[in-house]
Amino acid sequence: MAQPTYSTRGLVLRKTKLAEADLIVTLLAEDGSQRRCVAKGARKPASPFASRLELYAEADLLCSAGRSLDIAKEARLVRGNARLRSSVELAACAAPAAELLCKVSQPDLPQPRLYDATAAGLAALDGATAAQAPGVAAALLLKTLGLAGLRPSLARCVACGVDATATGPSVPFSFSEGGVVCAGCRPGAETVPVPAAAVGWARFLMGSTYADILAAPADPGSAFAVLRLAQGLMRAHVGGASRSLDFLFTCGLFGDAE
Repeated sequence: MAQPTYSTRGLVLRKTKLAEADLIVTLLAEDGSQRRCVAKGARKPASPFASRLELYAEADLLCSAGRSLDIAKEARLVRGNARLRSSVELAACAAPAAELLCKVSQPDLPQPRLYDATAAGLAALDGATAAQAPGVAAALLLKTLGLAGLRPSLARCVACGVDATATGPSVPFSFSEGGVVCAGCRPGAETVPVPAAAVGWARFLMGSTYADILAAPADPGSAFAVLRLAQGLMRAHVGGASRSLDFLFTCGLFGDAE
């Protein structure tokens, strides 16, 4: 009996080797849910899947339902995002977002805005320079956290809601509570000092379009400060270390910014 088929658009987040020539492809589907499918023969150079299901690519797929994993029958490339694989700097900046998305997306949890935001972020990163890339990566992480229900409070006290905009060089920040803390609530909260400039940049990156972010890029030092802010939030609320972020902080690709 023929298995039912369905069409979906997806962004490739991860590829895992299977058998001698197959791949398990993890996708962020167009409804924001996570899908995994087998692309048979995809690791063969002559396979039609070889250039259409590359990491970070956006593709239209025709799949058939399987007992444990669905099977990809056809794939049509929509956007390749090729520079995210050919540039080591851009690849290093794209990997943390893919890793985070694999953790916050779920097979049966549609999040339509998550797909659109991710597609826009990867496209922006694909068009960025190496100097712009850390800022775009930081924006993509923060926006992903926000759309997954983990939006940090970057202006108002996460405990009482009063304006907690910093007036000095640093601001008390609670990663466990998810935001800045005012002076009145600080004694009862577990906080660490975070540079006020980093919180300011985080507000800008969360509230701006990618066109604005590329037009007014954060310097690498500021971008990495926001990336560390995102790392703390991910550790507190997503769980586990981010190997991709750890690599980004230690790879040396961005000079002294790391």
